[in-house]
Amino acid sequence: MFIGRVVGQVWATRKMRDLEGKRLLVVQPLDDHDEPGNSKVAPVVCADPLGAHEGEAVLVAFGKAARVAMGGDGDFALEAAVVGIVDDIDAPNAPASWQASTNAGRTALHAAGAGSTDPGHAEEASS
Repeated sequence: MFIGRVVGQVWATRKMRDLEGKRLLVVQPLDDHDEPGNSKVAPVVCADPLGAHEGEAVLVAFGKAARVAMGGDGDFALEAAVVGIVDDIDAPNAPASWQASTNAGRTALHAAGAGSTDPGHAEEASS
């Protein structure tokens, strides 16, 4: 499992049956890749049953844990899934990118004037 930031969404008109109806996000793992001299970690495509928004920090599970989180018996054609939307991180020695990312999505949604009491799901409240 890792903590990452949602940086985009993937649309695929042709896909395996297991992926039909699944929302797919691009998640950038949060680590010290922003520090000078460190190589960047590749982003991961994740199934998202929770409705995370761009800029939000999320928990991502891999393998069978991800497939079970998507409601299956562990035999789906996917490798990663969002299993949590992070509200806060209390880790004093964590990379600076972790702290900057936990509030990014919620701040943007509040600034847009969304009326939801659940800052991670303002679009649902305005529909």
